[in-house]
Amino acid sequence: MAELQTALDENAWWFILSEGKLVALDKGDFIPFGNVNELPFPEGATANKRLLGQYKDQPCYLVEVEGSLDVGLGGYVTLRSFLGRIDDLLFDMAGRAFQIALFYKTHQFCGQCGQKMQPINWEVAMKCYHCQHRTYPRVSPCIIVAIRKNKQILLALHNRHLKENYPVYTTLAGFTEAGETLEACVAREVFEEVGIKVKNIRYVSSQPWPFPHSLMMGFIADYDSGEIKVDPHELIEANWYHANDLPVIPRHGTIARKLIEKTLKRCR
Repeated sequence: MAELQTALDENAWWFILSEGKLVALDKGDFIPFGNVNELPFPEGATANKRLLGQYKDQPCYLVEVEGSLDVGLGGYVTLRSFLGRIDDLLFDMAGRAFQIALFYKTHQFCGQCGQKMQPINWEVAMKCYHCQHRTYPRVSPCIIVAIRKNKQILLALHNRHLKENYPVYTTLAGFTEAGETLEACVAREVFEEVGIKVKNIRYVSSQPWPFPHSLMMGFIADYDSGEIKVDPHELIEANWYHANDLPVIPRHGTIARKLIEKTLKRCR
């Protein structure tokens, strides 16, 4: 009890989830920070906290609640609404909160023998003490690539973006397959989605993408050969665009935007 009280008395970042949304205050870094006793949350709301890690040398806690809290100056928002609005590392921590919450929710029973799983208190894992099977949060590796052809960049309208009633043109992406290198995945996904071949595939950076548990590994590449022929199961259209004549592209804070901007610099 003394250890719990000490933890509650310290300043920390509080990632409070309910029904797929996150508590956000309407000022500062949006994510609640401070001594939980001084924040506008009811007593006992943070009793089931889980340590996520640290941000700016302060602990970060995940708290899941049922229903909505009266959070005072703020409310519940989606994770996507934080893109480009908060520090990248803080966004990654918010994403981690969603992924950890999903892990515990979807691993209540053993996938090997069907018995009830139990959380392990020294790491993020669940264990079946009947057959000793242990599971960890799922991470799905995928590639995302921006492609240059002379002074043009390839941008595509994905089916899922049109469903949002806001057509955003972006780069190509896809999940890696078993036994496949990242570079081979880039070449395969590009050919499958738009029917062209690429060369000079180069890694740029990665971004955890918690929708729900991807790890996006970003690349740039150059056009090699072929004509655009879109896969209708994935794309509505794809075309080459000049830097001064772009459609709507992804918002700041996404790795897609970073790859597009890097490629556009090479197009000038």
